[in-house]
Amino acid sequence: MRVMLTQTLANNSVQKRRYSYWQSAALNLSDRAHSSNWCYANYTPACSGGSNMQRIAVVGKEVHVMLGFRGELMKQMVARGHLVYAFATDYTDETEVYVRSLGFIPVRYQLDGYTLNPLHELKVVWALYRAFKLYKITVSYCYFAKPALYGTYAAWLAKIPHRVAKLEGLGRPFTQTAGKKSMRLVLAKWFQKRLFKWILPKATTLVLLNHDDQQEIAHICGAKQPKTTLLGGIGVCLDKFAVSEPPISPVRFIFSGRLLNEKGIRYYLQAAEQVKRKHPAAEFWVIGLPDALHGISKSELNVYIKKNVVNYFGHVDNVTSYLHKSSVFVLPSYYREGLPRSSQEALAIGRPIITTDAPGCRETVNHGVNGYLVKPHDTHSLIAAMEKLINNPDLIISMGRASRQLAETKFNVIEVNERMLEVLGL
Repeated sequence: MRVMLTQTLANNSVQKRRYSYWQSAALNLSDRAHSSNWCYANYTPACSGGSNMQRIAVVGKEVHVMLGFRGELMKQMVARGHLVYAFATDYTDETEVYVRSLGFIPVRYQLDGYTLNPLHELKVVWALYRAFKLYKITVSYCYFAKPALYGTYAAWLAKIPHRVAKLEGLGRPFTQTAGKKSMRLVLAKWFQKRLFKWILPKATTLVLLNHDDQQEIAHICGAKQPKTTLLGGIGVCLDKFAVSEPPISPVRFIFSGRLLNEKGIRYYLQAAEQVKRKHPAAEFWVIGLPDALHGISKSELNVYIKKNVVNYFGHVDNVTSYLHKSSVFVLPSYYREGLPRSSQEALAIGRPIITTDAPGCRETVNHGVNGYLVKPHDTHSLIAAMEKLINNPDLIISMGRASRQLAETKFNVIEVNERMLEVLGL
């Protein structure tokens, strides 16, 4: 087990230190220099907030997700004079440099999102515990299921006074599938429920995004209820996702996200094929990468492309420009969502939403006002919602305006971040 901890030191010099702990989970810690504003261990950075300065561990997985979804929140932490340690699993030399340029301290650690090996999971906890102790962390903010569980437990062991765990949905083990679940998923759910019951009460605050998750966690934890805050969404920058009037000629539907079965990509493609027969002018766009393991493969997708059912754009860096050219955002997900960021972005741009009446998804739609809620696993329900908007294009305009109003009311990232900073005690 290796954990690479990269820290900014003075005078742009590079120093490496290695410590060896537990033989089966040795930690290799390297401190790299970057800026005269930061020091390590007991030193106070020049830009600190004095005695009120906190050492905050933000523990997630991928760097681009951390910066894309939590970057603004972390910048506000730094602006308030705190040290922010950005724990992620996939740092490169380039991303480390970029993260340091934002004022954060990059910390590399290892985490396998799919293993159920208890020894590996204990190594993760041990490594995070040693890192928290080394850097004298005073606030831990751990999000997503595994980082929230293992990071919070490590923080509890390290006696960190303020421990915030955040679950953005309960994920695949808790997803209601149309068929029988695999034994692996059944086992994963059993294991995860027991970890929830054991570890989540050790958080000083548990942050959830929807009422369904709140009820599920309350049922799992029983008498040992963690203190819970319902956030309602991670929010979007309303300036970045500026509103525009949706085009209605032609009516253009868009699916954007991971092309996973649980995200409803197959239902979207099936509905598109049937609607296209009756309404050949309608367009159906797909953005995202195929997933042969848990979703649709490129060869399967090619069948629909060759029949001119969908326009496929693959992975794109600027989803916003495609949303502006679309008329309606569609997410027929039955995944156990927290509150989909993709739907929040579509709301901000002013697009009607067609999504499922399922946990996390239903929070983005007032049925009949800014879109339609359809039944999960139901192609016919999805087709009916699409045809309503094709046959009544004026609804696309009015629902789009209602979506923007909902985004301004519930999903303004400035207001959401203020609430998170309050939860974190900053």
